[in-house]
Amino acid sequence: MFSNYLIGLREGLEASLVVCILVAYLVKTKNKDRLGPLWLGVGLAVAVSLAFGAALEFGTSELTFQAQEAIGGSLSIISVGLVTWMVFWMKRTARHLKSELHGKLDAALAMGTGALVTTAFLAVGREGLETSLFVWRSVHAAGNGAGPLVGVLLGIGSSIVLGWLFYRGALQINLSKFFTWTGGMLVVVAAGVLAYGVHDLQEAEFLPGLANRAFDVSAAIPPDSWYGTLLKGTFNFQPDPTWLQVAVWLLYLVPTLLLFLGVHRFGRTANPSAPAAPAASVSAEAKSGS
Repeated sequence: MFSNYLIGLREGLEASLVVCILVAYLVKTKNKDRLGPLWLGVGLAVAVSLAFGAALEFGTSELTFQAQEAIGGSLSIISVGLVTWMVFWMKRTARHLKSELHGKLDAALAMGTGALVTTAFLAVGREGLETSLFVWRSVHAAGNGAGPLVGVLLGIGSSIVLGWLFYRGALQINLSKFFTWTGGMLVVVAAGVLAYGVHDLQEAEFLPGLANRAFDVSAAIPPDSWYGTLLKGTFNFQPDPTWLQVAVWLLYLVPTLLLFLGVHRFGRTANPSAPAAPAASVSAEAKSGS
């Protein structure tokens, strides 16, 4: 549940911040009458994301076991790639996110209602599609059940509340630190999803080595125990992984985490005079335009 809560919180907060920035800018520039198209674009993005998740869930249910494992493993690798890209992209752009969105919104306002709907749709839709794909794989890796789904829904709900508090000026947060900590944890989660995806491809006979177990600690950590379930749900831990799973897990986790944390430290060291990323707050913009 925790890993899916983290996914829902981080991805949902990105979308919430984007919406808050767009709404505040429209209010500030006295374009409140354009809020309707903005919310239409957000609603369409949410609908498309839900439809994508439903298509993943129900579209693969009638396939053969091998086909399901092949598709699941391939989508695991794709989802890990998307999440890794998102983690590094958000780390780079968090400081300039507001000005970037303002520029896109100015251009959309000049072009008309359709452009405004499209801008909101694209700004929110990317996070929605990434969330649907990654959560689908994470839920299946955790063995289905209600826990992972409840976790992601709680995460998204928390992000909506936080976004509203940001907009009202009741809460501020250092975005740089927030995305550093959550990004690092997501890299760990992604490593588990990647290893699970490799296992799927081995079961589909796309990759060799299914019988070559690196170790087996099932007796010490039974998969059906509370702590085994906790490890599997949080880190996609498998008590009897193959050598290929272990190798892929290490080859992804170690360099990716070092690079992610190294980029963070390098950025702070290379710009000692640069101010820290400001705490997220958009309420002042909205109030100045009212």
